Amino acid sequence: MGKKNTGMVIYQAKNGAIEFRGDMSRETLWATQAQIADVFGVERSVVTKHIRNILKDGEIDEKSNVQKMHIAHSDKPVAAYSLDIILSIGYRTNSKIAIEFRKWATKTLREHITKGYTVNRRQIAKNYDAFMKSVSDIQSLLPEQVLLDPKAILELIKEFSSTWISLDAYDKETLTTVGSTKKAVKLTGVELTEAILSLRSELLKRGEATEIFAHERAVGSIEGIVGNVMQSFGGKAMYETIEEKAAHLLYFMVKNHPFTDGNKRSGAFSFV
Repeated sequence: MGKKNTGMVIYQAKNGAIEFRGDMSRETLWATQAQIADVFGVERSVVTKHIRNILKDGEIDEKSNVQKMHIAHSDKPVAAYSLDIILSIGYRTNSKIAIEFRKWATKTLREHITKGYTVNRRQIAKNYDAFMKSVSDIQSLLPEQVLLDPKAILELIKEFSSTWISLDAYDKETLTTVGSTKKAVKLTGVELTEAILSLRSELLKRGEATEIFAHERAVGSIEGIVGNVMQSFGGKAMYETIEEKAAHLLYFMVKNHPFTDGNKRSGAFSFV
């Protein structure tokens, strides 16, 4: 909501979820004691007591979760409380509405722990509508002969979604090995360099690459990458499976940029 009143309305949905309407420029939302009391259907004095105990126990940091805001029809600033405090009050409050909230919150938390994610179907519906409008807006700027099919674009996104999820899991070091092949494989920097040069020659013939394609920035870059992928420690390969070797080969080729041009294509070729 920021420093000024932006007309945000906080309320509780039928399924117990806390939702909001209005501006949300930060990754939280703010509500006054009166708004929180209204959300959970209790007296304001109950909310005041819970907030005092929450801050006293050190459960939530007061400095970053309480701030003064100017609201309509008020001459002086009013204390507003962050989403963290609102949720904590929901778990402490004894009311019919708060019970529904806790059911929803526990279900959501359980889903996140067991599945690793949660789905806000209402937000997805909003995003879908916004996506369709964006495609329509882009279409209006394109020549008449260029047609965009929103459903086809969504299908493309869906096809790549598992890849994006896997890459995110890899970055967070939570990617699990499934259906891997521990077949032994050998590869040297010389072999890979020769294969990429052969690819370069073919692409040049087709006019699909320029003379600077696949020129090493520094001699030995490819050998260094292959050495990293094929390395072992204590007689055990650092990357045991073909899949792991291929994935890291692609990753290092794109990340290290050993060539002046064509790193992505060379990386994809090496991966395959």
